[in-house]
Amino acid sequence: MDKTQEMLDLWCSASGLSFRSLEAEKAYKTRAQRIADVVQMKMPDRVPVSPSFGIFPALDNGFTSEECMFDYNKTYAAWMKALVDFEPDAFRFPNRPGRVWEAVKSKQIRLPGHGIPANSNIQSIEAEWNTAEEFYDAFLEDPTDFMLRVHLPHIFSILEPLKTLRPIRHAFSYYLGFPGVLATFGSPEVSGAFKELCSAGAQVLKWMNFIRAKSLEVIEMGFPLEPGMSSNAPFDTIGDAIRGTRGLMLDMYRRPEKLIITMEKLVPIMIEMALRSKDIHCPFVGIPLHRGSEGWMSIEQYKTFYWPTLKKVMTGLIDEGLVPMLLFEGENTSRLEIIKDVPKGKAIYWFERVDIRKAKEILGDTVCFRGNVPGSLLSTGTPEDVKTYIKNLIDIVGKGGGLIVDAGCIFDEAKHDNIKAMVDFTKEYGVY
Repeated sequence: MDKTQEMLDLWCSASGLSFRSLEAEKAYKTRAQRIADVVQMKMPDRVPVSPSFGIFPALDNGFTSEECMFDYNKTYAAWMKALVDFEPDAFRFPNRPGRVWEAVKSKQIRLPGHGIPANSNIQSIEAEWNTAEEFYDAFLEDPTDFMLRVHLPHIFSILEPLKTLRPIRHAFSYYLGFPGVLATFGSPEVSGAFKELCSAGAQVLKWMNFIRAKSLEVIEMGFPLEPGMSSNAPFDTIGDAIRGTRGLMLDMYRRPEKLIITMEKLVPIMIEMALRSKDIHCPFVGIPLHRGSEGWMSIEQYKTFYWPTLKKVMTGLIDEGLVPMLLFEGENTSRLEIIKDVPKGKAIYWFERVDIRKAKEILGDTVCFRGNVPGSLLSTGTPEDVKTYIKNLIDIVGKGGGLIVDAGCIFDEAKHDNIKAMVDFTKEYGVY
């Protein structure tokens, strides 16, 4: 048995899990098997449906985004209400620990109610966080040292004193080098930064323990979890966190070889990110793709800079029995012939915008299709509009299996009745 089959079977079996009732256990196994079947390009009993909530549960239940981000009990109340209201085939709690980001004083994001409206989602700040001169050579020589002494002090205000640290590698010379390395940890500024870092770490543990406990409650009620892990495309990692859009686009022209070498070095790191959080309760690895769509680069650039290392990350995850779930943000129809080069039944392709007929024609016997229901339709349309769209989606893409109905992307604003229509109509019409 291959590793993917083994991991999905383990997920479906609910081994080691407890349930509130025999009915809940049966419901869990049915839902998990339904999703496992479509991932492996088998025909399930019906089309699965799993709305990908952003801050929708908060807004739909009378809370502000800020309230739920900083009051974890309100997060729990809002998301559990959404679970009961819609009964999807799989569920996830949000990864929105406001107190953590507040503790580290992140410069890369803005939090709702803290410089942006209280009903906004987290906003990422576009910037060139590290110059090319700061980044490439230092990262290639020692990624950990670059992160500790260069990058993290740039993006987290509380860690600015770490710029003064000596490289840890200097401690190899034990009698001569170690005291010099150790001395820099003794300054009040550096020791204070580590105290704040430990305090922030305590906030992370509090959030993780909370989410884990509440996620087990969801399982006990009969609902599988997704996705259990996350990773990134190497190109996006550099663009999102380090070089920014402008810097990265210039790098494709000014230092293409160094960019490619750096992305290759990131591949095992991106794989390890997911494996470190590997969990039998969910075999899926969410990978949001930010910068590979048609508005960002040409086909030739996609083939050169984007797809090769992304494919290697996917292959590494698949080799471990995990299921990469790629969220293709933006328009990606022109990429279909390239991205079909993956093993059958091993991945989920979640599309925001794509020609669904071409997607079914090119990818239909290879990967599971997810998404494509426009967020604008869920926000401004009627339940009948939603049903009409989903009927067409199931008729075209759902033939023979391989479809999970969902919004085209994680959504924040939508009409309650439209989400209800999406879930209920899929359950009614999507029966095979």
